[in-house]
Amino acid sequence: MSYMLPHLRSGWEVDQAILTEEDRVVVIRFGRDADQICMVQDEVLFGIAEKVKNFAVIYLVDIDEVPDFNGMYELYDACTTMFFYRNKHIMVDLGTGNNNKINWALADKQELIDIIEIVYRGARKGRGLVVSPKDYSTKYRY
Repeated sequence: MSYMLPHLRSGWEVDQAILTEEDRVVVIRFGRDADQICMVQDEVLFGIAEKVKNFAVIYLVDIDEVPDFNGMYELYDACTTMFFYRNKHIMVDLGTGNNNKINWALADKQELIDIIEIVYRGARKGRGLVVSPKDYSTKYRY
């Protein structure tokens, strides 16, 4: 479903998307459109796009097409989701130790809506770090 969501095709477009959005959270999925994990994430993002349109805008960035941010945001994973609000990167404490991004595909639509909503509420209050409603530290149980 990546073709249904807006793509940012250059570093300048990514910067403009982050800079110009004043009232909503900018959700950017960095990854490869053909990757299986990204396809799962894109499907979820497309499914929630209409529900979160009042407080979030969703963009996709192919890290092969736009490599400008790979080093800056350490985009080494197959699929990475990041949040920005008023030109500020909003970090999310998911319990995993990496507060900068979500580096796996969230298959549950409601979980992702909840995270975006928490990011929006926290960012509007001026917080640069918000705590996820669910702890993902035990995501991989052995």
